[in-house]
Amino acid sequence: MLGDAERRFVRSMPVARLATIGEDGIPHLVPICHGLIDDNLYTTVDRKPKRFLSAAAAAEIDPSSKAPEAYLLGRLRNIARRPQAAILVDRYDDDWSQLAWVMLRGRAEILHAGDEHDRAQALLCRRYPRYRSMSLQELPVIALRIERVNSWGAIDTPESSSESEV
Repeated sequence: MLGDAERRFVRSMPVARLATIGEDGIPHLVPICHGLIDDNLYTTVDRKPKRFLSAAAAAEIDPSSKAPEAYLLGRLRNIARRPQAAILVDRYDDDWSQLAWVMLRGRAEILHAGDEHDRAQALLCRRYPRYRSMSLQELPVIALRIERVNSWGAIDTPESSSESEV
């Protein structure tokens, strides 16, 4: 699905933007930390300060969640209702010959536990040192099952060739 240059570009950029569809039909975008394994892009809910739902309210959204308090996050509510999502990985530079982006679209899935969840959390902890001090194991991971890729610009430049993914 992803070409080699697109894969290197995605792995070289530390931040991306996740777009989900809100209950009102309006796009909801948030910046994310991410990791790529094969044709799946992962991001975790972390322990940065957030507002939380009560366990009862969250259980109505996803009864299988081990961290129901996380469901106040719009991205999780949106994915539970409508799993179509997009992730934009981009690079801005004052030298416009270096501008580039890769857009990944597909079905998002919320992972609460299991081998894939654990591999994604381990990858994200290796890639982002601040995650190592957070207790993330009980928190959900969002997996984007990449179905469509679009890219533009200077995605295969020396600046994006050094992969920061472990």
